[in-house]
Amino acid sequence: MFIDEAEITLKAGDGGDGSASFRREKFIPFGGPDGGDGGVGGSIYALGDENMADLEKYRFTPFYQAKNGGNGHGRNKTGANGEDVDIHLPLGTIIINTLTGAPTAEVLKHGERILILKGGAGGIGNTHFKSSTNRAPRQFTEGEEGESGNFKLVLKTIADAGLVGFPNAGKSSLMNLTTFGRPKIGAYPFTTLQVNVGVIEYPETYDRLVLADIPGLIEGASQNRGLGHKFLRHIERCKLLVFMIDMAGEDGRKPDEDYKTLLSELNLYNEDLLKKPAIVAANKMDEPAAAENLKAFKKKFPNVEIIPISCLSEEGIGELKSEIYKKCKAHVKRAENGLGF
Repeated sequence: MFIDEAEITLKAGDGGDGSASFRREKFIPFGGPDGGDGGVGGSIYALGDENMADLEKYRFTPFYQAKNGGNGHGRNKTGANGEDVDIHLPLGTIIINTLTGAPTAEVLKHGERILILKGGAGGIGNTHFKSSTNRAPRQFTEGEEGESGNFKLVLKTIADAGLVGFPNAGKSSLMNLTTFGRPKIGAYPFTTLQVNVGVIEYPETYDRLVLADIPGLIEGASQNRGLGHKFLRHIERCKLLVFMIDMAGEDGRKPDEDYKTLLSELNLYNEDLLKKPAIVAANKMDEPAAAENLKAFKKKFPNVEIIPISCLSEEGIGELKSEIYKKCKAHVKRAENGLGF
C-alpha cells in the first residue's frame, strides 16, 4: 500500500548536567573546582532519501527520540554529546507542525539534511563559577531540555510526468507498457486506488524519466470529492501533464466533455497546473468510434497537442514516449534559464 501521509512524535535529547567537583590529590590541599560541563543533547534531522518511495515506515513506528547528553565529570571532563537522529524521508515530503499547522520543512533533494528539533544545551560545571571572591564554588547548572513536537508528514510525489484522466481511461495500461511500474488493471472504475510511480527507460540517450499514474479523478475532485486533494497534490511537482482521454467514448462518455472537466478540476484546485506543458494521449484508437471522436475532438481543441494511441495494439506508444521525453527536457532547460513553465 502506498502511504503518503503519516503523523510522528519527535523528541530531541536533553543536555547533560554540569558537575560540581573539586580537585583532590595528595599534596594539593586546595585543588579548586574541576567540574566539567554537560554534553549537548542529540538533535533530530530530516534526511532526503531517494531510495524511499512512501511513508509506510512511519505508519508503524511513529515515535523517535535522540540521545541525551552525558553529565559532566570531575577533572574538567565534559559529558558526551547525544547522538543525532536522522529521519529518512522520500523526496517531496512536507513536514507540518501539527500544533501550528505551519510547514516546518520540505525535503526535495537526495542527501539534503534539515534540522527539525534542536537538542538541549549542556549545563556548565562549577569551574565556570570560580572567582577571586568565590574560590570554592558549588554552583552548577542543569542541562536544557531538548525540543519536542508532533508532526504530520505529507508526501507530494516528485515525478517528471503525471498521467491525469478519468477512471478506466487506460492510465494503468499505459504504465505497464512504458515503465517498470506494474499497477493493477481491471475493466471497472477506480482500479487504481493509490499513486503508482514507474520509470521510463530511454536506452538511446542513456536516460530515464519518472512517470506517476495519478488515480482516476472525478468531477468535484477540486472540492475533495472522492479522494480529490489526496490525489491532486501529487501532480503539483510534475514537469508535464499527460491527459489520458478515452477516445472511444465507452459507457456513454464524451471525450471533449471529459477533457473540459479535467481542465476545470485542475484549475479549481490550483490554476498554476494549467500553465504546465501538456499532451493529450487519445487512447483506445482501436475501437470503431474512436476515429470520428478524434476528428471532433481536434476541431474543438485545435491548439492541443494530441497523440493517438492504443494500449491494446500498442499503436503510438513509441511516439508518446518520445514526446514525453522532449517536453520534460524542454521544461528543464526553461527552468534553468529562469523562464518557469
